[in-house]
Amino acid sequence: MDPHRVDSIAHTHHPVAAPVAGVNVNKLLRRAGRGPAARILDLGCGQAAWAMQALAHCPDGHADAVDTNPYALERAEAAAGMRELADRLTLHERDARTYVPDGDYDLVLCVGSTTVLGGFAQTLDVAGRHANAHGILIVGERFWEAPPTTEALAALDVKPTDLTDLPGLIDAAGAAGWHPVYAHVSDPAEWDDYEWSWTGSVSEWALDNPGHPDAAELQHLARTRRAHWLRGYRGLLGFATLVLRHEAA
Repeated sequence: MDPHRVDSIAHTHHPVAAPVAGVNVNKLLRRAGRGPAARILDLGCGQAAWAMQALAHCPDGHADAVDTNPYALERAEAAAGMRELADRLTLHERDARTYVPDGDYDLVLCVGSTTVLGGFAQTLDVAGRHANAHGILIVGERFWEAPPTTEALAALDVKPTDLTDLPGLIDAAGAAGWHPVYAHVSDPAEWDDYEWSWTGSVSEWALDNPGHPDAAELQHLARTRRAHWLRGYRGLLGFATLVLRHEAA
């Protein structure tokens, strides 16, 4: 099955495509402190859940949301209509790396999509070019909560040096000229909710579509990811969402 379609199915019940609970999404957006008419950009937006919630905090604002996944953008369009945000949200089906920066966004979001932009440091560079002089970045990135085991590395298909620990993540942001004014570190309950939602949504789709040629493959995918999480990276992989301000602002 098309990976974009799989990703869309996996986030059916968790459109915030990261292990962050809704109350903490709102806390992060409040701490960003953008004005009512803020310009917002969401890079690698998925179903644009972050962008739409940011608009709820900025009643006169406008958001651009960028992703290559047509299924996720279709869901974002439907959700924006239901939330009466369609006139304030513009969806762009394109690669976030090629979205032309204009340097005039008040808030730039990239949560759980840093791999799309080439990693954490590259995300800060790309996202920073979209922000104005007083712009804020909200960036979500993985880190090692504890030293990874062989099983965790195999499950995630990474090397130990592909991710840093939390202090290293903060150091990398500072080296790029961005400094945290607030942050949220996802707790075990948020991780469990995210992983159960991901694997459960995929398994549920397969059970609801038993005659589909991809049903068996998706059920296998759900079982495999669940095993990788429970026997591999659970408790070892962390996720931090950083509210970042540039030192020049």
